[in-house]
Amino acid sequence: MKLPALPRWFGHRRDEALPDLGSAALRSDRFRQEREGDWRRLDAIVTRMERGGLRRIADDDLIALPALYRIAASSLAVARETSLDAATLAYLDALVQRAWFQVYGPRMGFVRWLRDFLLGGWSRAVRALWLDIGIALFVMVAGTIVGWLLAAQDEAWFYRLVPTGGGDSRTPGASRDQLLATLAAEDSTSGLSAFAAQLFGNNSAVCILAFALGFAFGIPSLLLLVHNMALLGALLWLFDGQRLVVELAAWLSVHGTTELFGILLAGAAGLHIGRSMAFPGDSAVLDAAAAAGRRSAVVMVGVVIMMIVAALLEAFPRQLVDDTAGRFVIGGTMLLVWLSYFFLYRVEPAPGRGDAA
Repeated sequence: MKLPALPRWFGHRRDEALPDLGSAALRSDRFRQEREGDWRRLDAIVTRMERGGLRRIADDDLIALPALYRIAASSLAVARETSLDAATLAYLDALVQRAWFQVYGPRMGFVRWLRDFLLGGWSRAVRALWLDIGIALFVMVAGTIVGWLLAAQDEAWFYRLVPTGGGDSRTPGASRDQLLATLAAEDSTSGLSAFAAQLFGNNSAVCILAFALGFAFGIPSLLLLVHNMALLGALLWLFDGQRLVVELAAWLSVHGTTELFGILLAGAAGLHIGRSMAFPGDSAVLDAAAAAGRRSAVVMVGVVIMMIVAALLEAFPRQLVDDTAGRFVIGGTMLLVWLSYFFLYRVEPAPGRGDAA
């Protein structure tokens, strides 16, 4: 391939540029030959670690790993600065990324992470948000009271707060029998699996939205909690008109103790981020938000689990159990399980292992 001519102002004749290109190629080859042995050794060590973890690595290789990683990283920096050939640059870039993950990346597999998460990590993250949980709980109770009072003052507020379809009998003016019919159990389980999937999607969307809105200093998260709980307050007002509050509470408790707890934690997680941004203390705003985000993310992983449990409870036990006492037993048991796990079950991480959260 013919080399292009250099411009006149470059100061060299065309035939004088060729030795420079040859020298560059020679320097590139020499650079690679001097370091290729270390690169290949690092590549072999990383490959064995990717396939079998630390068990396949000799002690000498394990000790040499950090030094080999630094050599490869330094070589990559030199390669980028001196514009070495693209193949060498791509190889070093991939090798440094793989080695970084093995040197500095997480040492915990998914099974171990899940075990540590369930056996203490999740509950510790929830307890770290105790102030935000208290604020969110107060807002949810206040929202329920507001919904009740608004509907009691003007029935039009009921239709603004509660979405009603054309065939929904849960509306002002409904008879006791009509409202009782909405609380009755189903005769069969057909279609309940699809119903559970739909409920999981709806509940998770509310929780994720409450968490995601926390970046605006937590205010939208609190407003979302007020809106959702105002709907519950309006329903309680409606059923109280026919003296059916106990029956409605039993019907809701089957899944509600899990679902509302999950919504509470999601709102608290969003509020935690917003509060950390508004009051970062001695830390920078971004640093405080990042630390709060890591704690809140652990809580949100658990909230997804709670939403799955709530959807299954809402689709199956709530639709199949027709006894008020039985429904209260299921709901009360789930509430006791969550409270015990979050606030009574305290397992500290082993020294040197860190926290799964």
